[in-house]
Amino acid sequence: MKEKILENINNPTALEQLYRSDKNNFKKAFDSVYANEPINTTLEVWKERLHYKEPSSSLFSKKELVWAVVLIFIAGLIANIGNLKAVDGELFYTRNTAFIIIPFVAAFFLLKQNADNRIKIIVAVLFGISAIYINLLPNLRISSSIQLTYIHLPIFLWCVLGYAYIGEDYNNNIKRIDFLKYNGDLLVMSVVIMLAGMLFTGITFGLFELIGVKIQLFYMQYIAIWGIAGVPIIATYLISTNPQIINKVTPIIAKIFTPLAFINLTIYLITLISKGKYPHHDRNLLLIYNALLVGVLALIFFSIAEAEKNKKGNYNSLLILGLSILTIVINGIALSAISFRIFEYGVTPNRIVVLGTNLLVFVNLLLVAGQIIKAIKNNTALTAVQESIAKYLTLYAIWVGLVAFL
Repeated sequence: MKEKILENINNPTALEQLYRSDKNNFKKAFDSVYANEPINTTLEVWKERLHYKEPSSSLFSKKELVWAVVLIFIAGLIANIGNLKAVDGELFYTRNTAFIIIPFVAAFFLLKQNADNRIKIIVAVLFGISAIYINLLPNLRISSSIQLTYIHLPIFLWCVLGYAYIGEDYNNNIKRIDFLKYNGDLLVMSVVIMLAGMLFTGITFGLFELIGVKIQLFYMQYIAIWGIAGVPIIATYLISTNPQIINKVTPIIAKIFTPLAFINLTIYLITLISKGKYPHHDRNLLLIYNALLVGVLALIFFSIAEAEKNKKGNYNSLLILGLSILTIVINGIALSAISFRIFEYGVTPNRIVVLGTNLLVFVNLLLVAGQIIKAIKNNTALTAVQESIAKYLTLYAIWVGLVAFL
């Protein structure tokens, strides 16, 4: 091997082939060559490649850990308010679950980025107004307007979290894309932590059952609730301090599920047309359609990252385009259904909101499809598709704010 390295010292392709054919022997032989040959650029490059060590990253050596622990403690205290006897627990958690999570994740980013005081004040005021507003609403169980606030105010808080993440440069599409990617990573990491927590909880219950002690009620009310409140903060801390442990997972998941979603929606549309069961009279089916639209948009967004790394002709681009077109068709069916319900049964808060949401997503999907077609036609990158989704976030933020407050 040593002789072969010396023979091909100025042939990068041959050196690469030698390395891949037998990495261990290549490394040993190279060390001998490096020690005895005059230093040159090729040898220096290979030395760094073979002996480079990644900087060690510790989960417990940074000040972010202290912030995370303090924030989890405060979030747990607020979460336990619902366990007080004087508090209606069901009503408290219905209105305040988002406030137990989102403001503390935002606080983590504001601390980590050493954000300007102006940004901190704006974020704090928006969270404060939102918390006061939702807790002053009357307790009407059958109010459509209040139910819509319960659904849309957490999304508005998510938009405020986005502002805390991005900062003053909130029109920067690259930062917006990073924020959306963070959300995908957060979802994956949170699920992993939750599954581990559930396993730990089950083992704990089993151990105490063996000695005849039932701790389920106490554990869930006063211990597990701290863990649940802290999951997004722990996940955010891990993502921000060790991005290499998760940032490749979300695009791979999207890559797996994009073709599955395409096949699923194709079969669904064929079945829908053959059965003739449209959602014009089925409210629940219409709600599922709306959830589907948001899910497909997220799938398209995260599929693009993997498509850019794995270009095999235009297969990935065509697949994403096909998925977006199928979703546009389904969105069109949803729009016709809600328009029919408004015409047939009259205007209600729910129908206005569903119509507005569907119109927003419909236009967004059209823009996405247009960008994909342009990328395929010009054989260019799909990054413009992500940007078209990122730019649209402002309209979503305005819409959910209007629904939540007006």
